[in-house]
Amino acid sequence: MKKLSEELSQRGEEVYELHAQHINPQFVKVLKAIHFDRAFVRGEGQYLYDKDGNQTLDLLGGYGVFNVGRNHPKIKTALKQALDLDLPNLVKMDCALLSGFLAEELVKRTPEALDRVFFANSGAETVEAAIKFARATTGKPGLLSWDNAFHGLTMGALSLTGCASFRDRFGPYLGGARSIPFDDLAALEHELKKGDVAALFCEPIQGKGVHLPSPGFFKKAKALLEKYGALLVMDEVQTGLGRTGKFLAIEHEDVVPDIVTVAKALSGGMIPVGAVLMTKKVHSATFDRMDRCIVHGSTFYQNDLAMAAGLATLEVLDEENLVENADKMGELLRSKLRALKEKHPVILEVRGRGLMIAIEFKAPDGFFNKMKWAVLDKLEKGLFTQVVIMTLLDKHRILSQVAGHKMDVLKFLPPLTLNESDVDRIVDALDQTLNASNVGAGMLEMGLNLGKHAIAGR
Repeated sequence: MKKLSEELSQRGEEVYELHAQHINPQFVKVLKAIHFDRAFVRGEGQYLYDKDGNQTLDLLGGYGVFNVGRNHPKIKTALKQALDLDLPNLVKMDCALLSGFLAEELVKRTPEALDRVFFANSGAETVEAAIKFARATTGKPGLLSWDNAFHGLTMGALSLTGCASFRDRFGPYLGGARSIPFDDLAALEHELKKGDVAALFCEPIQGKGVHLPSPGFFKKAKALLEKYGALLVMDEVQTGLGRTGKFLAIEHEDVVPDIVTVAKALSGGMIPVGAVLMTKKVHSATFDRMDRCIVHGSTFYQNDLAMAAGLATLEVLDEENLVENADKMGELLRSKLRALKEKHPVILEVRGRGLMIAIEFKAPDGFFNKMKWAVLDKLEKGLFTQVVIMTLLDKHRILSQVAGHKMDVLKFLPPLTLNESDVDRIVDALDQTLNASNVGAGMLEMGLNLGKHAIAGR
């Protein structure tokens, strides 16, 4: 086989053609329609680089996997060391030392009651495991989640996912799974009174739209769940590992769930990995006898490369004070974005916690501006925000995302290595993008072109 560097150099121009032919032609069409076909060749920290060396600030972060930044040298070193040691990986009928180390380190950083760990290969796998653990613990089939929640795309996780765009054509879903309105204690108790609920699955901050429940919700919800013999499962796949300025986002609420799922950033974005943290009671209800010691698992869980990457990631979070930096930079960025709201009435709200931030837009002031907004909204809801995102990338080399399907919400999920210079760059770029001339004819034209693509795509 050729050296990988030679292969990439010689065939780099074929990337979109190869994907169109063999992987996902519709995705390639989308990338080209929104001008995201950039073919980046290198990533470092919070930055991406193209073949000409142009730097792009990454506020997408691989959907939240790069909390410690891309290609962190400490994680690369840990992976190289693990390979060079020729470890007896995946023996299966034995216990691996690295997974013991990582479990120990995770337990140190989480509430004392969460003293058992199950490793998996992805966020969706951790949710699947949590479903089984909750049912085994309670003996009940019912699974509650919020409307518009996102818990993953495997069948059990999809049954708890409330986004219609992901669910269409894949039903029927897991029996017993049903959704309730976001942040609604009365609806929660109504379902709990039916007596069949094993658990409520929640994101501490809802990823689609970046919505925070009202203060005190989780304490009240936990009390209700305990009253009716159900569990609280906290999906921290996106919010965990320091994203919100705490190791786990639920720490802001002073509540200890029965089960917590983490993944994404746990390996620094290098190796697929996830973990389920749970109480001894929950763990023992599933693995309760010797003949049930492997009743749940998977082929690659606890693999040594993932465990080594996880250990290195936790060290980087600690040594570089990235959890604290997420809190500090998040507060700074939100305060500066809120100041922009006074200048740009098209900004309805800035919300979030740590470095999980959303900017929601509304129709701008003025009759003609409202007319332009209405045209875009009629073609496809969320087009205005997509045009903002395209402009940020085209004009300012800032990569970002819409917070959900058919939403006028811009979402930032950057590496926790973000610095003050990056914050100023973001605010200045958004300020320029939202100025009167840009919100006018140019953005309308881009939106109309996007609308045509959307209609053609259907």
